[in-house]
Amino acid sequence: MSDAALGSLALARPRAERPLLLCLSHLRWDFVLQRPQHLLGRAVEHYDVLFFEEPILAAGATPRLERRRTPEGVTVCVPHLPEGLGEAALLAAQRRMLDALLAAEAGRRLVVWFYTPMALAFAAHLSPDLTVYDCMDELSAFRGAPPRLVELERQLLARADLVFTGGRSLYEAKRGKHPQVHCFPSSIDAPHFNQARQWAQPEPADQLGIPHPRIGFFGVVDERMDVELVGALAAQRPDWQLVMIGPVVKIDPASLPRPGNIHWLGSKKYAELPAYLAGWDAGFMPFARNESTRFISPTKTPEFLAAGLPVVSTPITDVVRDWGDANLVEIACDAGGFAQALEEVMSQPRDAWLRRVDRKLARLSWDRTWLAMSALIAEGLRPSRGAERAASAASAM
Repeated sequence: MSDAALGSLALARPRAERPLLLCLSHLRWDFVLQRPQHLLGRAVEHYDVLFFEEPILAAGATPRLERRRTPEGVTVCVPHLPEGLGEAALLAAQRRMLDALLAAEAGRRLVVWFYTPMALAFAAHLSPDLTVYDCMDELSAFRGAPPRLVELERQLLARADLVFTGGRSLYEAKRGKHPQVHCFPSSIDAPHFNQARQWAQPEPADQLGIPHPRIGFFGVVDERMDVELVGALAAQRPDWQLVMIGPVVKIDPASLPRPGNIHWLGSKKYAELPAYLAGWDAGFMPFARNESTRFISPTKTPEFLAAGLPVVSTPITDVVRDWGDANLVEIACDAGGFAQALEEVMSQPRDAWLRRVDRKLARLSWDRTWLAMSALIAEGLRPSRGAERAASAASAM
């Protein structure tokens, strides 16, 4: 039976027969469309998906759980709590809201999907049929990471049934810590970004007046960006325009270089990205080389390529191994290297390069990634596997 037919059967089943997938996330659904949205937006074919976010704190707020349904069919759940609560009270409030949310779903098979080990502090009492840890980043290396994160990840790894990693470096770091670690690197919605190759609609107004050549970046602007490198490249090539798209978080916006040829355009919707990329001459990924980037596997790498844009990156391990060694992405370490590499890729014919790009991208898709993940989850939910887990837990007592 085809995947589409299976999906139709799943959707037609009574609600009580569809498993519930509860995702506990440190990322907000509406922040930036990335791995969680791509995967869970596909999970709704076979699961009722609840996306439980970190709380929003506001002075004088009345505790409540906001619930809304996205166009994809995911139910986003956002706790609203008053400012000033101590840690114990904050965790207790989240636990009460989570319990009330799940009380209405009693009796259904439950998959709990963690994006952050910190959620274990209020969700450790849950007894799901399957626990998934989708480790998309080494969160302990990020600026402002809570001191408890490493210990909570150890506990999460001890209870998880499946561990997915967002790249090869993360896989190598976690595979010795759990018997069921599976590598699922960054994937691609190729048709969406392919639109940039033959964009025929008007250019976005805030980019229209920027001269060429344009070198672009899109993504979150935080401690993973080497802002000094961005400034040095702009100074070295004042005739180039650097177009920067994305929200600025965890760093002071005043620290960003602001010469006349760097254009900080702010956040854009996912649907808008092809229109911007269509007007660029090349892309660049000026990632800092620090602990926060040691294990990253940037989703934007295949997205740049699907848009038909040559791209130059700093030597991030997964970029080098997955894309640089295949001569699909150029690697540079400093402003001089970036200037030289960008000059070369913008002057070279792209037909042969694009054919190689498309052969590589033909093997990647979020559909394929989710299909492989969901097969592992379905295997873990088999009744016999549940009995095995219960027997194993009993023997360990």
